[in-house]
Amino acid sequence: MNWTALAWFLAIVASIPLLLWLFKRSQLLGANAAVGTARTVAVLPLSASQKVVTVELGRGDEKLWLVLGVTPQSITTLHTMTALPPLTPVAPTVPASVDDLAPTQGPASATFAQLLGRLRGQGPDHHGR
Repeated sequence: MNWTALAWFLAIVASIPLLLWLFKRSQLLGANAAVGTARTVAVLPLSASQKVVTVELGRGDEKLWLVLGVTPQSITTLHTMTALPPLTPVAPTVPASVDDLAPTQGPASATFAQLLGRLRGQGPDHHGR
């Protein structure tokens, strides 16, 4: 058996994964593909075959949102805008007691506090049932 031919064969087979990794990292394949990635932001179905889709394109400060009308026959750009910043969740505040519902914002909150007190049996109209 020819050992030189076997060594060359093994070197070529071993270099295939390395070359694929290099192509993925180079300008030829990978770098341009990463810039063009898209992310679906929202989908609003209008019917079984029509929907409005918001897609985010780009990176960093260059993010762009496209609002697209999608049908089986075509995709139409309805609107283009800069991407909105991500929403930060806000924890709701829950009052600890009925006393925390005191009229601080006008007559509507006072009326609500009175109704809530009546429901809990704490108001002046409580009949002791």
